[in-house]
Amino acid sequence: MLPFTNQPVGQLFDETFSNPSRIASAMTHSLFSKHEDTLQKALAAIETRGYWSPYAEMPSPKVYGETAHADGDAAFRAHLNRIFEIDQPTNGNTVGSETSPFGVPLGIRYPQADPAALVDAAVSAQRTWRDAGPTAWVGVSLEILERINRASFEMGHAVMHTTGQAFMMAFQAGGPHAQDRALEAVAYAWDQLRRVPADAHWEKPQGKNPPLAMHKRFTVVPRGTGLVLGCCTFPTWNGYPGLFADLATGNTVIVKPHPGAILPLAITVRIARDVLREAGFDPNVITLLATEPNDGELAQQLALCPQIKLIDFTGSTQNGTWLEHHAHQAHVFTEKAGVNQIVIDSVDDIKAAARNIAFSLALYSGQMCTAPQNIYVPRTGIKTAEGAMTFDAVAQALAAAVEKILVEPAKAVELLGAIQNDGVMQRIDEARKLGGILVDSRALEHPAFPDARVRTPLVLQLDAATDSAQFTKEWFGPISFVIATDSTDQSLDLAAHTAAEHGALTLSVYSTDNSVIKAAHEASLRGGVALSINLTGGVFVNQSAAFSDFHGTGANPAANAALTDAAFVANRFRVVQSRIHVEPKAVTA
Repeated sequence: MLPFTNQPVGQLFDETFSNPSRIASAMTHSLFSKHEDTLQKALAAIETRGYWSPYAEMPSPKVYGETAHADGDAAFRAHLNRIFEIDQPTNGNTVGSETSPFGVPLGIRYPQADPAALVDAAVSAQRTWRDAGPTAWVGVSLEILERINRASFEMGHAVMHTTGQAFMMAFQAGGPHAQDRALEAVAYAWDQLRRVPADAHWEKPQGKNPPLAMHKRFTVVPRGTGLVLGCCTFPTWNGYPGLFADLATGNTVIVKPHPGAILPLAITVRIARDVLREAGFDPNVITLLATEPNDGELAQQLALCPQIKLIDFTGSTQNGTWLEHHAHQAHVFTEKAGVNQIVIDSVDDIKAAARNIAFSLALYSGQMCTAPQNIYVPRTGIKTAEGAMTFDAVAQALAAAVEKILVEPAKAVELLGAIQNDGVMQRIDEARKLGGILVDSRALEHPAFPDARVRTPLVLQLDAATDSAQFTKEWFGPISFVIATDSTDQSLDLAAHTAAEHGALTLSVYSTDNSVIKAAHEASLRGGVALSINLTGGVFVNQSAAFSDFHGTGANPAANAALTDAAFVANRFRVVQSRIHVEPKAVTA
């Protein structure tokens, strides 16, 4: 315990403890001020959960500049068939074997790094970054986001040609929508950080004796180094929340993209390193670990490194569960496989409902973690505004809606995109063997990319009584099942049980009966899954809006966290306090 002193408390602390306010540069404070208005609006948005976005989702030249599209395309093409330049620790070799699902050779090589060297670099960079404090962390994060937004067209092409998303979707989901999710994470981080006061004066009355008085200082301490493990379908949308939650809470970050989708995260890391360097920090606060395919053993070794304190993962159940069970030195955030479901009980307009569902099945060829797979329909049929409708008629209406989307192949490919990898192709072939085909999957020729790997949705008919082993597992890709059930009650029970046991990110219900909707809400609570009700317009069950929708709940096996809430950021830092006796501010009688 430190003795009483008449020395000014501020001076004493400056001499006794490191003072973070001295360490943060003037530039980092100016960056915070520069973006403070955006931050305040983001804070308001996460409280009201209404629509808000600072990043334009339409690739308009009025917003991004008349030459932005051409400049972005040129920037993307400048990466092809060469080594991606990034000034970070390397062993001198290169890696990379990305192939565009649209058939465009990429030929990009990335500097290879030894994981241990990146860990050492991150640990070395941690001290100064830690001591800069929350204002610096958040200011730098917001500046990185602004610069990423300027590169949205380059990013759109990079996402398109690594994931297979059509350009409009790649621009939106890989650009502004991913940036929204990143900003949301930063806002939640700041909302938690600002609740920790820098210091406090503490007095405890002692009756007739002078009160006990202390000055206390509270320092936010990051957990350490975070590891972000990217996925091949949404490298930025799924990767940014963890990446920016780590940075905004003062942690260093190693970004390991999926070997099939390195470029979008490589561009991200390079931009982030530029901002860090300009702000006076060691750019090794963030580094890139690019790898060849079949890198599972390397990723596991890195995930178990004692210095890795945070892990963000999106991918297979097998890999996510392994991390949860083995990486005990780290706090692990996972999004894994899930079985998303639709319950059809009754409808006013079957064509509107079928059209909405068909769009959801076709969007990016079902390669979305939110895409529906199981569609439950009572075998006795449903009620519509036009009268009763048999199960077979409902199934045919859904099939017809899917086929209608595919009538004009040139338009259809802009919705379907391309198949990201051979695993999805093999899964389509495997599912086809189940029989009961309502809509068969077929190849479409892309008018702009003749070698594109485009496949239409496969829709099969199954029965709840005999096929549960098939439909209670995820069939990732353009594969869905119309499943005959004994009743709507059974449909809802299946939906709740499947979500709770096997995981799900989305549940949708169609009903004109309020009691059924109430029961669907109860099923969503049992399954810990987000519920959509009677979607027939321009909103689809696949979509998740930052600042409004919580993506995942952490309440079923599909994900152990939500994007984004306070729990997603609060465990990424700790608070360490110091205290010292001081003179009371006032002596009580």
